[in-house]
Amino acid sequence: MPRTVLTFGTFDVFHVGHLRVIERAATYGDRLVVGVSSDALNQSKKGRQPVFSQAERLAIVGALKPVSEVFVEESLELKRHYIEQFGADVLVMGDDWEGRFDEFRDVCEVVYLPRTPAISTTALIEKISDLA
Repeated sequence: MPRTVLTFGTFDVFHVGHLRVIERAATYGDRLVVGVSSDALNQSKKGRQPVFSQAERLAIVGALKPVSEVFVEESLELKRHYIEQFGADVLVMGDDWEGRFDEFRDVCEVVYLPRTPAISTTALIEKISDLA
């Protein structure tokens, strides 16, 4: 029986950490579905607009070989809905969210992956700003 894996992220200023989490998430199943945070959701989570637009981020993530499907994540509160909508067998999140999604273990496996050390979108944006 094919397994569907679901993961989420903003994926702004796409970097190797993003690539690694997508590659590792894909190993948990046969089909990887990725929710890309909407511009509005990113604004509410991080207090800033993404550098790349929602459409650009969807295009970048959707072009990756391990990704079967992308969609816009409108709200953090809709995780259960997205799990059910896409028939996810596994929810994969970065370990910075450790324990936050354990409530979904009743409908799917929940896996927290370690983040790639020494890289973050915020740090990259700050570094680029310092160079300007």
